[in-house]
Order: sequence, then structure tokens, then C-alpha cells
Amino acid sequence: MEYLKYFQYNAVVILSYFFISLLVLWLSHLTKGKSNKLFMTGRGSIFNPITYIRMFTHILGHSNWNHFKNNFLYILLIGPMIEEKYGSINLLIMILITGFVTALINIIISKKQILGASGIVYMLILLSSLVNIESGKIPLTLILIFIFYIVTEFKDGLFKKDNISHLSHIIGAICGFIYGFYIF
Repeated sequence: MEYLKYFQYNAVVILSYFFISLLVLWLSHLTKGKSNKLFMTGRGSIFNPITYIRMFTHILGHSNWNHFKNNFLYILLIGPMIEEKYGSINLLIMILITGFVTALINIIISKKQILGASGIVYMLILLSSLVNIESGKIPLTLILIFIFYIVTEFKDGLFKKDNISHLSHIIGAICGFIYGFYIF
């Protein structure tokens, strides 16, 4: 146990999010995907309390290892910088609000069930382009990220038939923009 002193839990929210999601993925593997039903959100009864819980927990579940890995590579890369800049509590609030808003809009607009941290990834990506923003100026990185990520998501959402919630990506990016430009 002596070697543990060399490790630093440097981003409490991001690392906790990672480990909880990894545990949920492991549970999904053990149950052959059946446990994912606990984390998927979509249209459900407004009288069922589980519907409201899933509006937050859908960001913890992932369909498989590749889905998990692709989301958390970005989250682990960008998240600690965002957590350091805005603080752990503010980041946790941003994650929870983004998860809730993503689920709510998905329930209103779409019949799809959603699962995963993609909306959070896009929130962090857009927020990262606003970290060093100066008053009255628009960062060039914001424009480039908008072109590369958001325009592609709109195009893919309209024309591509896949199992990806492009709506979640767009909502996450909009949340990141609002947090970076107007709130924090």
C-alpha cells in the first residue's frame, strides 16, 4: 500500500464519474446488458419516479466497452482542466443539468432511448474552447470547434441513420456554450 502515496486523485468529479460509470459498465457486462435498462432514459410514465431518476443516471451507462472508452477518453482528457477552472461543485452541477436537459429534450422531441455520456463530452469540448475567454472577444477555437463538431452533428443527425443520439451531442454543446459564455 506504500505505492498508493504516489497517486493523486486530482479531479474528484471526473475521476468519480469515471469509476462509477466503469462500475455500471461492469454491471452491464455481468447482466449481459439487462442492467442498462436501469440507466436508459426515454419516454416513460410521468407518475413513475424511476423516469425522473433515469433523467440523471443515463449519463452513467454505456452500451459496451468501445462506447465507454470513446466517451471517457475525451472526459479524462478535458475534464480535469474544466474542473480546475470552474471548481468541482460547479462542474458537478453542469454535468447534472446537462444530463437532465438532454433527457428532457430527448423525451419531448424523440422516441429514442438514450444511454451514455456523449452529451457531457460535447459540453466539455465546447466549454474547453471558452476557458481563456476575454471580455468582448470570441475565441477562434470556439468557431473551429463549432465547425468541426456541431455542424457535423447537425448534418449526421439529419442524414445519417445510426444508433447515435446526435441530439444529445448538440444539446451538450449548447449547454457548454451557455455555461462558458453566460454563467461562469
